[in-house]
Formats: sequence, structure tokens, C-alpha cells
Amino acid sequence: MQPSVYNYLRNRPDLLHFVRMNPSWYRILSRNPEQIVLLEKTSKAFYGKTLTQKVGKLNESLSLLSMLLSMSDILNDQSYE
Repeated sequence: MQPSVYNYLRNRPDLLHFVRMNPSWYRILSRNPEQIVLLEKTSKAFYGKTLTQKVGKLNESLSLLSMLLSMSDILNDQSYE
């Protein structure tokens, strides 16, 4: 692996961890250092940092909050009876 690529990975601990979890990336980056862009995209998908994944998590959180609020309303209505 080229020293510049390794230094870049050392400055980005998330990418370094991803490469250690997926050793095939050592080979890919050694042969084609320009694939670092693809590595970043792949690691974002792995860590759930893509826009669609963030929107999905937000949607799940909002639906959970909505369910909790509706349960709270039901419990409050039952306590008044």
C-alpha cells in the first residue's frame, strides 16, 4: 500500500477500521490507490451514513415517538375513567 494512502487511512479512523474489518480492501488499495473514493462510499453504506439510511433511522424514531405518544394518550384516557 502506498504511504500516502496509508497516511490517509490513519487520519480517518473509521476508514481504517473498515479496511481492517474487510481485508480485501488492502489488496484493492494496493493495486489501485484511486479506489479510495469507492472505499469511502462503501464504508458510508457499512456505517449507515448514507442519506437514505439517515432518513430511514429518522423515520423509525418518529414512528416510535408517535406510538409512545398514542400509548400515553390511551393510558391517560383510562386513568380518568
